[in-house]
Amino acid sequence: MRRAAKLDRNHVEIVAALRGVGASVQDLAAVGKGCPDLLVGYRGQNYVIEVKAPKGTSTPAQIAWHAEWRGAVRIVRSVDDALKIIGAIQ
Repeated sequence: MRRAAKLDRNHVEIVAALRGVGASVQDLAAVGKGCPDLLVGYRGQNYVIEVKAPKGTSTPAQIAWHAEWRGAVRIVRSVDDALKIIGAIQ
């Protein structure tokens, strides 16, 4: 049985901010195996986002998943990072 996913401290705050600007957010943190934390839809675009603490590092599984994914995976460390990636702020 898999243990519950460990969330970075800023995870809940970032999800709330994304939803606050009207983005759809599917939390994927429980998937594990290196899969990014969030699938975000905003203004007709999709974003695959990995949430990290300000000084957090990627696990070997995350590095492998990101390398094999044939699309963009963005890493965010703050609310501003997340909102900038989706184009909600400059």
